[in-house]
Amino acid sequence: MSQQHHTVLIIGGGAAGVSVANNMHIQDATIDIALVEPSETHYYQPGFTIIGGGAYTLKQASRKEADLINPAIKWIKDYAETFHPEENTVTLRSGDTLSYDYLVVCPGLQLDWGKIQGLTETLGKNNVCSNYSPNTTEYTWECIKNMTSGIALFTQPPMPIKCAGAPQKIMYLAADRFRKKGILDKFNIEFCNAGGVLFSVPFFAKALSKVVDSYGIKTNFNCNLIAIDGATKRATFEVTDSDGNKQQITKAFDMIHVTPPQSAPDFIKQSPLANAAGWVDVNDKTLQHNKYSTIFGLGDACSTPNAKTAAAVRKQVPVVVDNILGLMRNQPPVEGYDGYGSCPLTTSLSTVMLAEFAYTGKVTPSFPLLDPRKNRYMWWLGKIAGFPWLYWHIMLKGYRIDIPHRESYAQRFMNEE
Repeated sequence: MSQQHHTVLIIGGGAAGVSVANNMHIQDATIDIALVEPSETHYYQPGFTIIGGGAYTLKQASRKEADLINPAIKWIKDYAETFHPEENTVTLRSGDTLSYDYLVVCPGLQLDWGKIQGLTETLGKNNVCSNYSPNTTEYTWECIKNMTSGIALFTQPPMPIKCAGAPQKIMYLAADRFRKKGILDKFNIEFCNAGGVLFSVPFFAKALSKVVDSYGIKTNFNCNLIAIDGATKRATFEVTDSDGNKQQITKAFDMIHVTPPQSAPDFIKQSPLANAAGWVDVNDKTLQHNKYSTIFGLGDACSTPNAKTAAAVRKQVPVVVDNILGLMRNQPPVEGYDGYGSCPLTTSLSTVMLAEFAYTGKVTPSFPLLDPRKNRYMWWLGKIAGFPWLYWHIMLKGYRIDIPHRESYAQRFMNEE
């Protein structure tokens, strides 16, 4: 076992970790930065939806982790196991200990497949698919491509999850595939959502309801998948009525796309960094830990009540980097993050509704002259080409390109309702 010390230690080498490491190196190349990440492959997770829809490939969404991290940053291929914030140390699975001056925690979240009885045994066969893992997203496309009729179920678990729009994005892509083949009328498509609304921001929920109606999709709210039998193609849901009473119902399916329950990683939940719900406990605006001043968090594992998307990470990165640099100069942290997130909702194989919003559901579009509720081809081009390019070549490399978003931009559209 060994012990190393680094000025800045980053836990997690996903979108948040790589972006913070590279951005901090650009801001000050003299800082000793280390990044802990066991995986050698990095995935562009926003691409998983369109892989499942047959419009992208896993190869396009994959890169070698080594090619993304600046060579000046020390990459430690290991798992973080325990945090000791009082001593400014982290213990790794190998037994090695790392000490730090500043710690950035961004390990993402975990997919709790096991919380749905029978799912792990049948996932990837029996037309049981999911876009939430690189190991399963290609099978989604196999299911959609080969189906000619039947019952297609799409599920959404209780929040929070990565990209809250993703469970319905793939549903629209599947429906559009069926429509283009002239077989949409041979399907019964249902959206089984554990929540009570189609989308958490009412401004966009109303527009999405029109998309649902255009495909003839049936929506089932307060309907949470709890068990699945792939062999008999039966799914069990817990349904909650308006009085809070619960009952179990079983639905038959010919295909089911499952979005798994999600939570903070277990090693975060069990750490002193977590709040009561298990998330890294940070200030919503500064992203500084609420108890330990030299620790910051960002990305999906954080307690901030924003949409868990790559767009949110893009806005969080400079806040974390600048606040750490400020602490190094004995400056107080700055409230720089307003909860911004973006969800490019794929409503067909050629259109996207670009939903942008901040804390409390404020609509904050970046393009003031465009109604954000409209389904546009230009955003589809962004989804399949523009946004991935920005991710790989700008965001992950640590460059800062910001398009201002303004709540006031959307006001005239809100007034039209």
